[in-house]
Amino acid sequence: MSRTRGEKIFAVVNVVVLLLAVAITLYPFLNVLAQSLSSEKYIDFGDVTIWPLGFNFDTYKIVASDPTFWINYRNTVVYTVVSTAVSMVLSTMFAYAISRKDLRGRGFFIGMALVTMLYSGGLIPTYVLVNGLGLTNTIWAIALPNAISVFNVLVMKSFFENMPRELEEAAAIDGLSTYGTLLRIVLPLSKAVLATMVLFYAVANWNSWFPAFLYMDHSNLYPVTVYLRNLIAGATGAQDAGASADSNLTQISANIKAVTMVLTVLPILFVYPFIQRYFVSGVMLGSVKG
Repeated sequence: MSRTRGEKIFAVVNVVVLLLAVAITLYPFLNVLAQSLSSEKYIDFGDVTIWPLGFNFDTYKIVASDPTFWINYRNTVVYTVVSTAVSMVLSTMFAYAISRKDLRGRGFFIGMALVTMLYSGGLIPTYVLVNGLGLTNTIWAIALPNAISVFNVLVMKSFFENMPRELEEAAAIDGLSTYGTLLRIVLPLSKAVLATMVLFYAVANWNSWFPAFLYMDHSNLYPVTVYLRNLIAGATGAQDAGASADSNLTQISANIKAVTMVLTVLPILFVYPFIQRYFVSGVMLGSVKG
C-alpha cells in the first residue's frame, strides 16, 4: 500500500527529530572520550569537541600500570555482583510478600517501607551500627546497609499486583507452595521488571564510592571508584600546589575526570545490550487464555 503525502512528510520529520535526539545524546559521550585522549593544552583552552587533539594516552597508561587499579577494579566487580544479588533476593521477596492482599499486616509493612523514604538513621548511627556488627573492612558493609531500595520494591510490587491471580490459583491447585509459585510461575514471567531492577542496582553499586570510603581502612579493599576519586584529588592538589613542572601530573590533572568517566561507564555500556532485550511490554501476553 502506497503511503500518502502526509505520511511521507511525517516519516521524514520523524527521522530528522530522532537523528537530532541521537546527536544531542551522543555528543557528551564523544566529548568526554575525546578529552580523555587529548593533550592538556587543548583541554585547557576548550578546543576539544568530539575528536581528540594532540592525541595523548599518558593518563590511561599511568592508571593501567598501577597494580592497585586492577585490584580495586576486581573489588568493584565482586562488590557489584554480590551486592546486586543480595539486593535482588531481598527486594523480590519483600515485594512479592507485600503484593499479596491476603498477607496479615500488609499495610504495616508497606507503611514501614515508606517511612524509610522520608527518614533515615543518619550517618553516625549507621556507622556505629555497621562497626558494632563487625562489618567494617568486609564486603557486607557495602552489600547490606543499602540492600533494599524502597522505590525499586514498590515498582516490583506494582508489577506483581498486576499479574493475573488465575496463574497463582492454578499453581495452588497443582500443589505448588508459595515459594514454588514464586520461583516457578511468578519469576519466569517477570523477566522485564527483574532485568530493570538488576540494571538499577548494578549501576548504583558500580558507581558507589562513599560506603567503601567510609567503612574500608585498607586501599586494597577499595572499589575502583574510590581509587579514581583519590587520583583526581591527588592530581588536583598537586596542580594547585604548583607542580606544573611535572608533565605527567599536568596531563593527569587535565583529563583525569574524563578518563574516570570513561573507565566507569564502559562496563555498564557493555552490559546494557544484554539486558535491553528484556525491556519489553506485554511479557505476559497469552499467559492466560479465556
